[in-house]
Amino acid sequence: MDYFSLCLDGLCLFGQSIIHIVFVSCLTGKKQKIWHFASYFFLLCTIQWFFTTFGFPDELAIGAELFLLYSVSRLALRNRQSVSWIAAILAVYISQLSFGIINSVEIILFPRMVGKTLLYLLVLLATLTVFAICACCCGAVLKFLSLTEDHQTPYVGLLLFPGLFFFAAELYILQTSYSVLPVSLSLGDTGKHCALLLMQILGLVALLCTLYAYQHICHSFQTQAELQSLAQAAQAQKIYIAEAQIRYEQTKAFRHDIANHLSVLNGLLNNGELDESKAYLNKLKTVSSSLSFPYQTGNPVVDILLSEKLGLAKEITAEVSLLLPRPCGMDDFDLCVIFANALDNAINACQSAKGTKLIRIQGKQQGDFYMLAFENTCSDEPLPPAGTGLSNIKSVAEKYHGVTLTEKVGQRFSLNVLLDISLHPENISGQTY
Repeated sequence: MDYFSLCLDGLCLFGQSIIHIVFVSCLTGKKQKIWHFASYFFLLCTIQWFFTTFGFPDELAIGAELFLLYSVSRLALRNRQSVSWIAAILAVYISQLSFGIINSVEIILFPRMVGKTLLYLLVLLATLTVFAICACCCGAVLKFLSLTEDHQTPYVGLLLFPGLFFFAAELYILQTSYSVLPVSLSLGDTGKHCALLLMQILGLVALLCTLYAYQHICHSFQTQAELQSLAQAAQAQKIYIAEAQIRYEQTKAFRHDIANHLSVLNGLLNNGELDESKAYLNKLKTVSSSLSFPYQTGNPVVDILLSEKLGLAKEITAEVSLLLPRPCGMDDFDLCVIFANALDNAINACQSAKGTKLIRIQGKQQGDFYMLAFENTCSDEPLPPAGTGLSNIKSVAEKYHGVTLTEKVGQRFSLNVLLDISLHPENISGQTY
């Protein structure tokens, strides 16, 4: 192998290493590091040397490259297995497709330049063009597909089959038609390679259409899940409001009769009937306890919701330091969406954690803004993709011109929701969740 070919192969491997790692990290939302590039480039060169030296088929070398990129995504970037396979297949397919497109052009134009010094410059320009096409294709794929943990990707494994089909078809084209550069080209061969060029471009378009359709499927699943969650939240809020009204009527009746109860208690004490007085007082204490909530937030709907959710989780320690202003400019339904989803997520996370299980809820007002802080224990495992519950919370926050912030440190997960409580109802945008 001459020095030009050796340097050209090194340039191709170096460019592929950068594009593959950057594409996979952007697709999965993980941060790439220098050692990712260095190790992948070194191993890629090792694979190329090994399969070339011992004369193995190029198909095995491409398979080894695919498995190597999958391993980097799985082990170094900590992506899920299905996500790692899809990212690796798409990255290698895009690079092979880019080389295939340029190979079609080279087959048509370069035979006339064989033996001329200008051929070296054209080959170098063609290689740089491959990288440009590869970058453009990666950017197009990233517009239609995101495999980050905060995106819902139902049935993501289904993308493996069309991805493998496009990959296998491109690999077949490369190995059967572009393994050797011909010295001369007939008119029929020119037409053949023009057709192959068109087929590869159509293959890219078909891939983008597949990803576009999958994107809409994901949106459809997300919308369906949000509607279902919204219906459940609405039904739950009706229950909370009905129970709050019942508690209010009971409390009102108790306050109305308190004078009579005190009169009876006074008569028993005046007659020296201490045992009867204690028994009557215990009955009053029991009745008053049944009318109160263990958590007092200033909002009866939230009080009932906290009592119900946290009351069922006996093994979880709850600390609630929260006082909601009245009025606060927020609809009770929106408060129900925030607290119900946040508590459900926190309780589920605590149940999967070992050791002490804690949920801490705090609220703080600063000017026209109110900050809700939810903190809970969780497992050491990476967070699953954001679900519908968190999406609904974000939608409520955006409705009140606020934001949400999530953070996981060790076995502690925190969710902060900032809301503008100064908004008048008619100034609030319509529901977006």
